[in-house]
Amino acid sequence: MTNSEQAQELCTAYHEAGHAVMALVFDRPVQKVSILPDQRRLGHCELRKGVSRASQDRLEADILILLAGVVAEAIHCGTYNWNGAAMDLQSVRRLAVMRSGQGQADKLTRRLLAKTEHLLQQSQHWTTVDLIAAELLEKKSISGRTARHHFENTVK
Repeated sequence: MTNSEQAQELCTAYHEAGHAVMALVFDRPVQKVSILPDQRRLGHCELRKGVSRASQDRLEADILILLAGVVAEAIHCGTYNWNGAAMDLQSVRRLAVMRSGQGQADKLTRRLLAKTEHLLQQSQHWTTVDLIAAELLEKKSISGRTARHHFENTVK
């Protein structure tokens, strides 16, 4: 693996770990987290379908979870990879328009981006991102149960 490929894999691990941690912050069940690429993406964080505790604002939580990937990647790798997060950002835009209308969507997105940065930089959340990313680099894919275990052990 070249240095460039290693760097990309590292950033992808942090990206997917960010999604997983933010989902767990909102008590959303994580099915699997992976940095195994396919035709459409470099990795993915799969949330379990079905019952999840109703959050105060489901759309806002969904946006925060979507933004957490690019934010975690930026915190660790030093720059926002907006191109790499294009699929996430399309979903963010759609949900932001649903939540606040076309005219306010960008303002809402900026506010929620700042909120995502704040939440992920809390030490217990960032420690969990580090743990999940390290395990992803080692194993390439982990179960939601493993992600939750890391989260519960650091967020007490």
